[in-house]
Amino acid sequence: MAAADSVTAIAAKEAAKQRVAALAFWSIVVACVVLALKLAAWYITGSVALYSDALESIVNVIASAAAYWAIRVSYKPADQDHPFGHHKAEYFSAVLEGVLIVLAALLILSEVWRSWQTPTPLEQPWEGLAINGVATVINAFWAWTLIRAGRAAKSPALVADGRHIMTDVVTSVGVFGGLVGAILTGWQILDPALAVIVALNILWQGWHVIGSSMNGLMDRAVDTQEHMHIRDTISANCKGALEVHDLKTRIAGRATFIEFHLVVDADMTVGASHVICDRIEDALKAEIPSVRVTIHVEPDDEAKLPKGTTAVPFA
Repeated sequence: MAAADSVTAIAAKEAAKQRVAALAFWSIVVACVVLALKLAAWYITGSVALYSDALESIVNVIASAAAYWAIRVSYKPADQDHPFGHHKAEYFSAVLEGVLIVLAALLILSEVWRSWQTPTPLEQPWEGLAINGVATVINAFWAWTLIRAGRAAKSPALVADGRHIMTDVVTSVGVFGGLVGAILTGWQILDPALAVIVALNILWQGWHVIGSSMNGLMDRAVDTQEHMHIRDTISANCKGALEVHDLKTRIAGRATFIEFHLVVDADMTVGASHVICDRIEDALKAEIPSVRVTIHVEPDDEAKLPKGTTAVPFA
């Protein structure tokens, strides 16, 4: 029965891996289609705001390719040089995406300066906005898909890619509304002004992506709610132990690493303490996907709680 469960778990992990990799690949295709549409919109209008929107889509293409590479690397099994696995590869992709976002913002500001110096009227604005609108709808659907799937699979690269695309959607909606106003009022200054707003928004999002990825590279612990869930799971399955202390966690991509000390009676056999450890590990694996558990068993003279305390297993 245990062997069958193990085979099922392996098959489920492989299926999840294939889904994430497929989403990452199709993200490149979608980014290329959206880029082509936005470049067409900019080409027929000459709008610097639409140019800034298209430039951000170039970043999407590069970032999607980087995310695809990182996801494939992150799923490689542990080896002699990387005994803890390759999970953190996705964070490098997310950091690269943040840097590219910042670079795109600087390029947009450069184009805004050129536009202010030599302003040009918009050509075929309604046609350009229609094309850009189609690209925005595609982006909105795909961003929602990536964020939802990335959170389910605990994939930082997919989530970062989805959030960046969602930022692109917000930018596009703002550009659309602003350009409609510019067309109806004849205030051409709205075009480069919108591009400045787009650039500042992109800079903010780039900083957010870089910051969250750096937290992952610095071995950030799980959030408070997840930490308490881990404590409750250990407490419910540590019957026979005297105490648990020094619980530590860290997140590396979709993997969660858990480490703690388990205090048992000094006269307990190794086999008996191992049964308790197996029970706790099995419970944590059932609750948390891709969890890695390390338990340090200690005799009762290492306990931190007063002797006779049984109500709270954690010190």
